Amino acid sequence: MSLIIEQPERFRQFDVVSDHSDHSYLNYWNKPTKSKKGISTTNNNNNANDAKTDGPDWFANPSSGVHKKIIKEWRVLERNLPEDIYVRVYERRIDLLRAAIVGPAGTPYHDGVFVFDVAFPPDYPARPPLVHYRSFGIRINPNLYANGKVCLSLLNTWFGSRNEKWNPGESTMLQILVSIQGLVLNKNPYFNEPGAGLFTGRKTKKSMAYTENTFIYSCMTMVYLLKKPPKNFETFISTHFRDRSTHILSACDAYMNSRAVVGCYGETSSDQVFKVSKNFKALMKSWYPHMVVVFKGTGASLGSFEQLMVEKKTTSSKGNYSDVKKKQKKEKSSGFRKLIGIVKGFLGFKKVGTAKEIKVNSSSS
Repeated sequence: MSLIIEQPERFRQFDVVSDHSDHSYLNYWNKPTKSKKGISTTNNNNNANDAKTDGPDWFANPSSGVHKKIIKEWRVLERNLPEDIYVRVYERRIDLLRAAIVGPAGTPYHDGVFVFDVAFPPDYPARPPLVHYRSFGIRINPNLYANGKVCLSLLNTWFGSRNEKWNPGESTMLQILVSIQGLVLNKNPYFNEPGAGLFTGRKTKKSMAYTENTFIYSCMTMVYLLKKPPKNFETFISTHFRDRSTHILSACDAYMNSRAVVGCYGETSSDQVFKVSKNFKALMKSWYPHMVVVFKGTGASLGSFEQLMVEKKTTSSKGNYSDVKKKQKKEKSSGFRKLIGIVKGFLGFKKVGTAKEIKVNSSSS
């Protein structure tokens, strides 16, 4: 008698689900707002954090134009989603959608998972959908803000030519997702900044620093996602990182040891030595143990990577103590400079400003 082993069902790229309880736009459309004339209107801005009231009911009529259009979008997504984009829609809230995009290979987003919540407006497609990036407070791209705002020409939230903007007669939800995957999560995200494309030769160093920071942010996002996965994607996220964990950790180790350009693991010869900043190496060493822990929690077999975790943890602990001492010394120096600045101001000299923003990489823009 042969034993039949059932294989787990493959996670579908498109599916209709019921639980929308943690959606960013859950109660968004019925939130009352006031116009400049004081007239109460429905909400139409792009802040997903304002939702406090019950959901809408104007999407429930199957004969309405907006209902028909959204169902048509569902069919397009179900048949045409490209590889590494996964979508869930809701049977009782057709105005809501959630998408997960796997970061493309050859970019600092490789193997990461990036989740977006979407809300169709009541006059869709006259207006584009609202899109909120579930950021965990991290700005991972010039177009993806820490507060979840997504800047994209197709959403009318980013400048662009007329043919790049939302067109009610032609634009689709599929185009939005493909644009995020291909245009936003790209190899050199630094150049998504307005004006960063000018004099690119002079800004190569800044671009490299931004790419290094981006990979660190992507690793942080992996950890946070595994600790708090969005509903209906728990299985996908756990399985994805279980299957990709050794590749991700191998990439981290290669980057830390200058064996690959950050974001390009597997594309270059391991015999070459590449320039990687000390700051990146220090940050990577501090996050590496956290990644090993959450990956192990998925059931991944990590083997030698667990021993590497111990080594990185020990090294990063020493590094952290050194960083604290440097910070204390810097603060003392800063206090003295501030005192000198006050004296100069009192004597009528021009006050010299100090930088207030703390950045992950000092070479970033």
